[in-house]
Amino acid sequence: MAELNTKPTKKREIFSTGLAVFFATLGSAVGLGNIWKFPYVVGSNGGGAFLLIYFICVIFVGIPVMVCELYIGRKTRNNAVGTFKKLKPGSAWKGIGGMGVVTAFLIMFFYSDVSGWVYSYVFKSITGQLNGVTPDIAKAVFEKTSSGLTLPILWQGIVFIVVAAILIAGVKNGIERITKTLLPILFILIIICNIRAFTLSGAGDGLKFLYSVDFTKVNGGVILAALGLAFFKLSLGMGTMITYGSYFTEDNNLLHTPLKVALSDIAVSLLAGMAIFPVVFTFKMEPSSGPGLLFTTIPLVFSKLPLGNLLLVFFFILTAIAATTAMISLVEVPVAYFSEEKGMKRTNAVIFTVIIMFVIGTLATLSVNPSSFVGNIQILGYGFFDLFDKVSSNILMPIGGLLTAIFIGYFIRKDDLKNELMNNGTLSNTVKFDLFYFIMRYISPILLIIVFLSGLGIIKL
Repeated sequence: MAELNTKPTKKREIFSTGLAVFFATLGSAVGLGNIWKFPYVVGSNGGGAFLLIYFICVIFVGIPVMVCELYIGRKTRNNAVGTFKKLKPGSAWKGIGGMGVVTAFLIMFFYSDVSGWVYSYVFKSITGQLNGVTPDIAKAVFEKTSSGLTLPILWQGIVFIVVAAILIAGVKNGIERITKTLLPILFILIIICNIRAFTLSGAGDGLKFLYSVDFTKVNGGVILAALGLAFFKLSLGMGTMITYGSYFTEDNNLLHTPLKVALSDIAVSLLAGMAIFPVVFTFKMEPSSGPGLLFTTIPLVFSKLPLGNLLLVFFFILTAIAATTAMISLVEVPVAYFSEEKGMKRTNAVIFTVIIMFVIGTLATLSVNPSSFVGNIQILGYGFFDLFDKVSSNILMPIGGLLTAIFIGYFIRKDDLKNELMNNGTLSNTVKFDLFYFIMRYISPILLIIVFLSGLGIIKL
């Protein structure tokens, strides 16, 4: 068998340190869902009981697939498609990487829309437009922000300009520098909001909502929700971990990094919940408002607090940080593909990618407004916003993760995998490797099939 050529075709940037690796990877996992969705799912599905089940699912699904994707990236030092071409030349396995590139595009088509809303609320909070809002005004402001014909597209464009500027700067000066700067700021802002939230009369009820252990709420549906979140929350099946893995340092412990990222991701989510739900319960708001919790409820309740206007600015800045770090990782997937597979200069690849995402993404943005020319267009019963979400989340991501686990478990030599994960013998992870290998080969694929069938609505418990 010919020796695998894992050297990149041209000089390639990598992250400078293990800390940079950690922040970049965590930045990919942390997103808007950490701020509102995950805390609510935890609280409404048994609190501590759900957390226990979720962590078990992370062990059996999230971490094994992340290790596989990081291995693929670092082993080949290439983009999501090029990795499989190097590992199995001339095979159809490169289609996994192709799905990752497509998935990154589909997610950004609608994710950039919601991120645009967040960016606009940063501006609104700084300029005082949300000061002293009433329920009717808060609702009207959100409807104008999300359903207008020009403002949503304008803010979506600003989102892409920010992301493009970061990515054009490169891996070290762009991705690494921004994530190392923004992630600590995010933690600081969350803690500031936590300190204020803990002084409120509803703090006890909010914390009880999050952390009380109630196994009576746990059923098949809750387990399926935990299983799906364990996969989706860690940015798997979309090419991001493969791409970021290709920038990892040679001495990084690929068996430890996913665990640290998973635990830190959970911590960010729970800290965000501890900032939000004491406020929600103090003012007797509905905790299941979803995205509306960010844009209608939070401005309303913060406006009633001493220094609430300042806290509101902090809150939307930290939300914008979470959105930005996640978007950077998503856009980097096709950027790396175009620059390495198609020979485009990095700047041109970034511009080309964001133009495509912006143009098609406007369909998702305008589909929120029923009076727009695309607002009433339905494909398979979905508007563009929901269509891009469903196809990426329910079909491409779980299939990509499943095929990745099968590829590593059954088409890569165990000794080659073990050698890479042990950093050519410099690490002693034999027991951990054997446990990972068993779970990844025999358990993760079955659970990912369940995630896929659940996402399609075939399995309902």
